[in-house]
Amino acid sequence: MIALFDLDGTLTDPKAGITRSVQYALDRLGRPVPEADELTWMIGPPLIAGFTELLGGTDEVQEAVRLYRERYGDVGLFENEVYAGIPSLLQNLHERGVRLYVATSKLHIFARRILDHFELSRFFIEIYGSELDNRNADKRDLIRHILEQERFDPAGAVMIGDRKHDAIGARTNGLASIGVTWGYGSRQELLDAGVARLVDSPHDLAEPILTLTGTTPRQAATP
Repeated sequence: MIALFDLDGTLTDPKAGITRSVQYALDRLGRPVPEADELTWMIGPPLIAGFTELLGGTDEVQEAVRLYRERYGDVGLFENEVYAGIPSLLQNLHERGVRLYVATSKLHIFARRILDHFELSRFFIEIYGSELDNRNADKRDLIRHILEQERFDPAGAVMIGDRKHDAIGARTNGLASIGVTWGYGSRQELLDAGVARLVDSPHDLAEPILTLTGTTPRQAATP
């Protein structure tokens, strides 16, 4: 039994840190700065993809990413809070023998600092994320990398996340997925992406994880 957890919008609510860091980058670039609530769509997708859409694919994208990380790596990553019920969920799954991993598009060095800060790292066998050169920012690549490293059967694993990218990455690699509705993706987005279940509270998440990490074979979809 193996469960891969997204971080932003699934384990923690990163809205303040992410939106303020996006605003910081835009301000430094001399670009218009939207309100925080207009930037929540940036939570979840790979950062470079978000800035590419936000800036219209200009040559400022890489600089925007650098400026974002400048602020986020200093203060933004701690402008964050753990969703109620997550620590007890992880403890429950750990005690029931589920092997837990983090699979986030966020830089793995940031993800580890966040999870260490909130004392959640102890529940996870490993924390996987993207690299500074944007390798593994796409969830399809990241989950493929995790499978190569950990060598577990995808039929006995499930991906839990709040955005379509989590479900698409899982389906591409032969994993089932669970969509959580307390994050930043809509119910329709998650259903359209092919999640096996929708869950509305961390308190209700253990049962579908245990059910979906059974032994029914699943074939990897064609990327």
